[in-house]
Amino acid sequence: MSESAEWTLPGDADAVRDALVSWYETDHREFPWRRTDDPYAILVSEVMSQQTQLSRVEEAWDAFLDRWPTTADLAAADQSDVVGFWSRHSLGYNNRATYLHEAAQQVEEGEVGPTDRPHEDGEAVEAGGEFPETPAELSELMGVGPYTANAVASFAFDNGNAVVDTNVKRVLYRAFDVPDDDAAFEEAANELMPEGESRVWNNAIMELGGVACGKRPACDDAGCPWREWCSAYADGDFSAPDVPKQSTFEGSRRQKRGRVVGALREHGELELDELGPRVRVDYAPEGDGDGSREWLRGLVDDLADDGLVEVEDRADATVARLAS
Repeated sequence: MSESAEWTLPGDADAVRDALVSWYETDHREFPWRRTDDPYAILVSEVMSQQTQLSRVEEAWDAFLDRWPTTADLAAADQSDVVGFWSRHSLGYNNRATYLHEAAQQVEEGEVGPTDRPHEDGEAVEAGGEFPETPAELSELMGVGPYTANAVASFAFDNGNAVVDTNVKRVLYRAFDVPDDDAAFEEAANELMPEGESRVWNNAIMELGGVACGKRPACDDAGCPWREWCSAYADGDFSAPDVPKQSTFEGSRRQKRGRVVGALREHGELELDELGPRVRVDYAPEGDGDGSREWLRGLVDDLADDGLVEVEDRADATVARLAS
């Protein structure tokens, strides 16, 4: 499919919309975060889903909310406990746990949220625990980018724009010849979305991409509701937009960071030369490059910059511990 190809949405756009929503409401995957409009619970699911398969997210999400069921509970938690949970459940970069913890504190301290709070004597009344509702307000939370802010606004408050993820891009590219261009995807997705129905619409089109229009399309088996309008179904060209490949986790710096956090969680405080063999079996303190003491110091310094680890230079050694 040419990137410069012209594209138009079907003339009977209302029929296209109705077909997708009806298909979704008739049968879809049951994820627990789809059964709630609690913005905190939805934010947790969105952050967890950024690097983790949904099948594993479900178990971790349930356990996380059992332990910290509200923003108040999470805000009051020890950050090292939150990071430890994240690491044990292999949920990706540990700084996301830090950001989530700090976001809960922002909410509880009234630093973000609705701008139309009541006023007293000309000063806005702080509304601790009141969750931000719009994409712009949600973007003020630590670690929350435009995609996550829009997703939470959509699924919790039904007031977001069209969500455009890899699945949605693949659907639009195949069905309506939308070129592999972010601006074009945004335009097409928002033109298709029924006004004021971001919750059901975004769930539905993401479900379509995940179930019927995956890398290996299952148009007939999944009963794709857009077959009569779909260019790919008509001509048999099921190519998809280019997707940047994620770096391999095994042997990566991210994996080593996780090992540092895990070792410090288990042992409390370690000198660098005690920590090194727990991170790499080939640790060589006096060596050069990867696996050396200098390399390990850089690793723990990065974690310290992210607020996950504390590093202390003593007279006889450098020690590291989880941030308190």
